[in-house]
Amino acid sequence: MSFSVTGKTAIVTGAASGIGLAIARHLLDKGANVMFADVDEARLDSEVGEEARAEGPVRMFAGDLTEKLTISNLLSATFDAFDRVDILVNASRKMAVSDILSPDSDGVEDLWRQNVLTALRMSQFTAKRMIQHAERSEVEAGTIIGSIINLSSTAAQVTRPELLAYSIAAAASEQMTRSLALGLAAKGIRVNAVAFGSVMSASLQAALKDSPDFRDHIAETTPLHRIAAPAELAETVQFLASDASGFITGQVITVDGGRSLLDAIPAPAH
Repeated sequence: MSFSVTGKTAIVTGAASGIGLAIARHLLDKGANVMFADVDEARLDSEVGEEARAEGPVRMFAGDLTEKLTISNLLSATFDAFDRVDILVNASRKMAVSDILSPDSDGVEDLWRQNVLTALRMSQFTAKRMIQHAERSEVEAGTIIGSIINLSSTAAQVTRPELLAYSIAAAASEQMTRSLALGLAAKGIRVNAVAFGSVMSASLQAALKDSPDFRDHIAETTPLHRIAAPAELAETVQFLASDASGFITGQVITVDGGRSLLDAIPAPAH
């Protein structure tokens, strides 16, 4: 089986910065057509605007993906540009600390909408378009027509009260992945997730600016004794997007340097 994504078309959400940008760039470097999607239009334009306007393998789409109409418009823009979607990476996510005793500031509704519902709606809308395209193209039954990859976190398994909302969203994302995988398998769409920790995400970068000693703490509490670069996570996403993982669906692959193997982690996952 091939790890190649050359010629495939991918949508990557949260692609203006951090891990989403790293994944989108990685897939592009490996030969895919990539739609970079994010709510931050200015940052998106700064990162890929010139390339997108050249109308090559890069396009960009700015909009609030918590809105169904925006998702529909994103898919239309992708099909107009590339005539297909083979890969969806739901990398748009938000990290927030919860006040566990405050219904007004625990962040549950916000992170549920951003980290769970947005990925679910993106997956549903994209799967429908994948299926429609396969039917129009008269793709043979049993053929894999698409791969959906959700990003989760080791926080789904680590119990920390201040990560209440983030943990709930991460756990829900993983169960959503399994449910979609079963529901879409017969249609030829694989759905998997990557749960990560000790990876240099945008939220972790921000935390390190506020607390430089935090870097050493994370390294000390990670069995491989370092923080991974976003590109290392992107390699795993490429594997799940490629034919090399053609018999894998409904799985959550953990990329955390062994951190989740510890019985207790005294620092929040990012």
